[in-house]
Amino acid sequence: MRYSIRVQFILFLFGLMMLTVLLCIVLNTVFLPGYYLREKERALEKTFRSINTAASSGDISSDDFDVELMKAVGRDGVSVIVMDPDSRTIKSFSVDTALMTRRLYDNLLGENESISSEDAAALEEGRLRRSESASASYIPSAYLISVLYAAGNGTMQVVLDSATNTRFLELWGTLDSGDFFLLRTALESIENSAAIANRFFVYVAIPSTLLGILLALYLGERVTRPIRELTAISERMKRLDFGAKYTGRDRTEVAELGANINELSETLERTISELKTANSQLRKDIRRREELDAARREFLSNVTHELKTPLALIQGYAEGLIEGVSEDAESRSSYAGVIMDEAKKMNVMVQRLLALDHLESGAEAVRMERFDVAELIGRYLSSAELLAGCRDVTVRFAQRGERIDVWSDPFLVEEAFTNYFSNACHYVESADGEKYIDIRIVPCKEDAGRVRVSVFNSGLPIPEESLPHIWEKFYKVDRARTRAYGGSGLGLSIVRAAMELLGQDYGVRNYDNGVEFYLTLDARAVEEDAAL
Repeated sequence: MRYSIRVQFILFLFGLMMLTVLLCIVLNTVFLPGYYLREKERALEKTFRSINTAASSGDISSDDFDVELMKAVGRDGVSVIVMDPDSRTIKSFSVDTALMTRRLYDNLLGENESISSEDAAALEEGRLRRSESASASYIPSAYLISVLYAAGNGTMQVVLDSATNTRFLELWGTLDSGDFFLLRTALESIENSAAIANRFFVYVAIPSTLLGILLALYLGERVTRPIRELTAISERMKRLDFGAKYTGRDRTEVAELGANINELSETLERTISELKTANSQLRKDIRRREELDAARREFLSNVTHELKTPLALIQGYAEGLIEGVSEDAESRSSYAGVIMDEAKKMNVMVQRLLALDHLESGAEAVRMERFDVAELIGRYLSSAELLAGCRDVTVRFAQRGERIDVWSDPFLVEEAFTNYFSNACHYVESADGEKYIDIRIVPCKEDAGRVRVSVFNSGLPIPEESLPHIWEKFYKVDRARTRAYGGSGLGLSIVRAAMELLGQDYGVRNYDNGVEFYLTLDARAVEEDAAL
């Protein structure tokens, strides 16, 4: 069973218009009076702040202040009177100054007679005479209906003027200068205004609804005609390439079009899915191949560059020995020593390349075990005393002699620490008159179940532009200095590969007086193992 879109469109538009009218009536009736009263309160409070500031600064009698006050009074319909403690009028903007003076005295002396909201409404409508509402023969200048608030130096209240039966909003009290003030503004009958607005909405709603129905009839015909045409056309498009699917649950002409489109899309979806899968795999293969080619070219370029200098030195000194450049035995020994040093550097670089290749390819098996990392570091430092001593470096290890158990691969940890320490020895410089390397093992602030091993060397910080690249193979911050001590630019790459294989964090941090390299190790597994 089908329901016409045109009928649904008309009913929806009619219901929407009726709902809008009803909502406006409810909002006007419920919220408009409170909103109107609050706006009047804000107008009085704004005028009070202006007068209080002017009185405190002594500008209340200036012509500029009079102009600004007259603008506020004219805009918000506020009457103003300010009197000093000797009953002398300092400032007055009102049609009836005598009435404002009397109201200020009545408020100050507490001579306001209270009246209920029902009696006030009856007086406004003429259903009650003043003599019936007054409790005595004395008729006050106004009846107090309600006090909105009384805080600080001012009181906000709603009163009914006894002469005109008109409601007013009053704010009275004492200024910071000690003078008395009264601000007054009329409260129009907002309830009557809301009722008039509601009747207006009803009068407007009737012709608007009729016009809306006519417009809906026209638009409904315009909308359904192309849909019916598309339904007929879709019968011939079932085997064409169209990936959209209709997901609606209505029972209109659009449903027929959606059913035909779904039949077509189901056929195409399988084919497109297979093509996308094959295309995605092809892009991955191409990207992987490009990455491998780029890595191969970069590796060959770096290895060629690193081997070029030592090979040239070996060749040059070997040719010198063969040609007998020097007959002196000491010179020949020096030539041979250079050849041996360069060959040793090449051997170290080859060994590091092999170690890095093992780590990056995953050929190096991880053997997790519990061990004392402080003892491992202390043992290495004992064997590296000569390396530190030749550089006149002071090595500080605060945890020497303590037992700090971790769960990791001791070979990979020692490999990473060795490269950190060797790097620190080569780059350490004097700071505060001393060259030193500071080694610490402390709990991680982010994770209490891990420990943080750090190696700090005094000296110059690493340039900021070099920090993202120091973990790359063959990268050297200072190539001349690295060449001087025989570095290959592979040490930090080995650290990175070892830590990634262990799944641990590593990094570097610059300080004003040096550089700190760090790595983390898991200690939580040790505690759990001990508990078991």
